[in-house]
Amino acid sequence: MIHNLSEREQKILKLLMDGRDSSVSAMSEMLGVSQVTTRTILSGLSEKGLLVRTWGGAIPAIHPDIMNHARSNEEEKRRIAQAAASLVEDGDTIMIEAGTTTALVASYLLGRRVTAVTNSMLVVPYARANPAMQLTVVGGEYRPATESMVGPIALRQLEAFHVKYAFVGTDGFSLEHGLSTHLPEGAEVVRTMAARAAQTVLVADSTKWGRKGFVSVLPLSEVDVLVSDSALEQQLSEDARELFDGGRRRLIAA
Repeated sequence: MIHNLSEREQKILKLLMDGRDSSVSAMSEMLGVSQVTTRTILSGLSEKGLLVRTWGGAIPAIHPDIMNHARSNEEEKRRIAQAAASLVEDGDTIMIEAGTTTALVASYLLGRRVTAVTNSMLVVPYARANPAMQLTVVGGEYRPATESMVGPIALRQLEAFHVKYAFVGTDGFSLEHGLSTHLPEGAEVVRTMAARAAQTVLVADSTKWGRKGFVSVLPLSEVDVLVSDSALEQQLSEDARELFDGGRRRLIAA
């Protein structure tokens, strides 16, 4: 839902997250709009669950890291998510791991009859807008910085399902080091989802190629489908190209 914001909505969230004056009058002045318009925008953001209204103003309801990730390579992420969503057919079962790009996959499933399991709270608004989607959100420990549910409870509940696709993200990936992340609890979720899926689909923009996170997640050879932007093809080594040669594993360039 954070990807589908108007320019004014994005500006207001940025003002709030930068610690600026959160009063309606101050925001109206900074945006150059009336206070009535500002209140309307705030009400819309509140309905989307992105802020909490206060007396005369508002405070953000999402972690700054989420906004920063969402604004990074936004156009590429949209194309990647749309291409990944095109894999899903009516009646499919899927898992969606926490992340801004993975959550976007759900936005492109509108109207499709899909049974989805996720640990991402960012997926919930998209499911709310899609009556055809049957969504299960696993429990666990809530992490505001990633809008995710993690920990033993989340892992145990994920193990109860079998799905066709697991859509996962990464902080970095390469042939040598595979998928990696900065969050150990996130690595556990990805491993569990991959083990419960017939196919693991990695959605990651090309800027993450060659990066190495703190925690190893999966070897690249355990990814069945890699969906990235077209710039990745120019960066891949010959060995990496051979891995995704169109056989069991394939690369989709969005």
